[in-house]
Amino acid sequence: MNAAQLQQRIGHWQARIEAALDRTLAPGDAATGRLNAAMRYSVLGGGKRLRGLLVHVTGEALGAGGTDLDACASAVELIHAYSLIHDDLPAMDDDDLRRGKPSCHRAFDEGTAILAGDALQALAFEVLVTGTRGLPDAARVQLIEALARGIGTQGMAGGQAIDLGAVGRQLDLAGVALMHRRKTGALIETSVALGAISAGCTGGPRYEALRQYGSEVGFAFQIQDDILDVTGDTTVMGKLQGADAAHGKPNYVSAAGLDAARVAARRHRDAALAALVTAGLGDTLLHDMAHFVVDRAH
Repeated sequence: MNAAQLQQRIGHWQARIEAALDRTLAPGDAATGRLNAAMRYSVLGGGKRLRGLLVHVTGEALGAGGTDLDACASAVELIHAYSLIHDDLPAMDDDDLRRGKPSCHRAFDEGTAILAGDALQALAFEVLVTGTRGLPDAARVQLIEALARGIGTQGMAGGQAIDLGAVGRQLDLAGVALMHRRKTGALIETSVALGAISAGCTGGPRYEALRQYGSEVGFAFQIQDDILDVTGDTTVMGKLQGADAAHGKPNYVSAAGLDAARVAARRHRDAALAALVTAGLGDTLLHDMAHFVVDRAH
């Protein structure tokens, strides 16, 4: 698939994900108007939707479609948005810019931002449960378990804890890899898993190969993020260039150097592609998505 065709397919799924999120985040009652506004502000109208894309593309590769995938894609995007709101807080990464506009705590206030993140996390599980009623109960439980594990201490929250503990000191490559695989990679791996489970692929060699694909794509994605933190353009990325260095945070480039980071991003992309071949899905859009995460400029 050439670049124009890939972008067209990505645009199709992005539009579908955005529409589903807009429906999910319908304005609530007047008593919580500010909270609802902060949630919509933080979720809608921006972002690559990579996690939701991987849900849909994985499900499509396995022959699935419909509202089950919409629910799973919405759930991971809501979780991702919650994590960004909390990561940007002064007590965490203290970032003022997200997706080209002021961070949630800057646009609203710190207390509202904390509540918006909390509410988005709760909403993600609600959507996952109510939107997958067409699936067998065992699969729905597996979806919930996979998402919970991906964002807990062995996943996203644990990675953020490692990140906070590393401020002002240099992690070695093993430490950076552990942080990245949990903080970013775990939710990307979970996105692939949710797409597979929704399509009836709930275990066995193909399921494990797809999880390996997701893990390697997630790691490659974060290494590329670290590269862009050094080489990218703030106006293109929608967040401040050089933020990691400014906050004394270690990343793959600071641990290995820019050239080695570029080599590593390609190596983990290639590991993802090998896992995809093992899963028997080497000629699907998942192949192009692995290249997309490393070739992107934002």
